[in-house]
Amino acid sequence: MKKMASTLPFVAAVSLCLSLTMLLVGCMSVAKPRFDIDATTYQAQAQDERIKFIVLHYTAEDDANSIRLLTTANVSAHYVIPQSATPKIYQLVNEDKRAWHAGRGGFAGRTALNDSAIGIEIVNPGIQPQYRHKPHAVNLETLNNNGYHPYAHYADFSELQIQKTAHLLQYLTAKYAIEPTHIIGHSDMAPSRKIDPGAKFPWQRLYREYGIGAWYDDADKLYFMNESDYNSHTIADIKQAFRDYGYMMNTTDEWDRPSQNVIYAFQLHFRPQQPTGVMDLETYAILRALIKKYGIS
Repeated sequence: MKKMASTLPFVAAVSLCLSLTMLLVGCMSVAKPRFDIDATTYQAQAQDERIKFIVLHYTAEDDANSIRLLTTANVSAHYVIPQSATPKIYQLVNEDKRAWHAGRGGFAGRTALNDSAIGIEIVNPGIQPQYRHKPHAVNLETLNNNGYHPYAHYADFSELQIQKTAHLLQYLTAKYAIEPTHIIGHSDMAPSRKIDPGAKFPWQRLYREYGIGAWYDDADKLYFMNESDYNSHTIADIKQAFRDYGYMMNTTDEWDRPSQNVIYAFQLHFRPQQPTGVMDLETYAILRALIKKYGIS
């Protein structure tokens, strides 16, 4: 009996060792393997930049309120260009994130432009205070005959703002290879809701001095300033031309109010000194000249 008792500690030790060994082997068998993500060895050819558009806005507020709304309210933009004499351009949202600036609308066959556009807000009153509509007290005498704000009602952008906007647009268009026709105003993509960046935003100057965005050639415009050619086209033909360029124009057989809103938005961009919302020969000639220049069919 004494001999058997003396072997018990040894047996217990061996059993404990075997148990620990089995536990260690079990732990080793369920250990998670290491995986590496290789982002360099292979690259797909079928890819491009997610950013396809730049949408320009005015804030209709001063600097302080613009910053407050764009950082705390349910609206945002990637960049804001203040009105004060500061050299700064403020980035509020990283370019790889979605900002909430575009809303309902679309351009060039794309909707939900928040997903594919960089938004730039420029601090500017928009419509000068004396010409702003007040609920139930709209003074139609201050508007043109079609009920739209004329050129004189819009507020000017400062020279510093224009230069900063040009600098930012040159940087972004080069970085993302943005098509000239995809640099648009909020009004271009939402013509029945928005009129910003307004008639005094310098689209033509940005094109001619900085090579930014789209603009027509005067020779092409003069070529299409042909009364007989204009009169030979139906409303459906002209509306299709607007759609060809990118505008979300309806298919009714009349120049109804939604159609006029598109015309007004187009004129704010390409004929800003005479935005009327009325379809006419010059508007048609500019539209055709743009389609010819940018190879849109």
